[in-house]
Amino acid sequence: MTADHHLAQQVADLLGTHIAEYPDFPEPGVLFRDITPLLRDAKALRTVIEYWVGMLPENIEYIVGTEARGFVLGAPLAYELGAGFVPVRKAGKLPGAPASLRYDLEYGSAEVQIQKDALPEGARTLVVDDLLATGGTAAATVELTRTFGVELLGASFLIELEGLQGRERLPDVPITTVWSIPN
Repeated sequence: MTADHHLAQQVADLLGTHIAEYPDFPEPGVLFRDITPLLRDAKALRTVIEYWVGMLPENIEYIVGTEARGFVLGAPLAYELGAGFVPVRKAGKLPGAPASLRYDLEYGSAEVQIQKDALPEGARTLVVDDLLATGGTAAATVELTRTFGVELLGASFLIELEGLQGRERLPDVPITTVWSIPN
């Protein structure tokens, strides 16, 4: 077994042991995937980050991570890659006059923001978050990131819930995921 295959098998095994499931949270009919067990196990988290880095495009200059779990996962990815990290925050969390984008959710709307001077034009940039579900937040983050004139290399997620078809909201964005779950 090669080292790469061994690492891939380790990461595949971690899905069953390090992602907790909570039925009917935050509302009836939703199965919540909790990454806390992964985050609290230093060895498992290091294994996932090492594997994830190997999936990403080369020469990334900036990781754009979405609040809040995109911070927790995007920052160590940026560190391992020697890239900068740019947080995408919810409205009202950044000082000054940040760049903003309002988008629709299933029940209402939300707004994401990035500090206006955070990304230089042409920078090789990757969007990172923990979960690709319906794709609303990911699509808004990608759209806001593109307003900076960056070279968007793609979007990468720890988990993709395939049945929610979030990928369809990002038709022209290369997507990588550590784990894909049917639903």
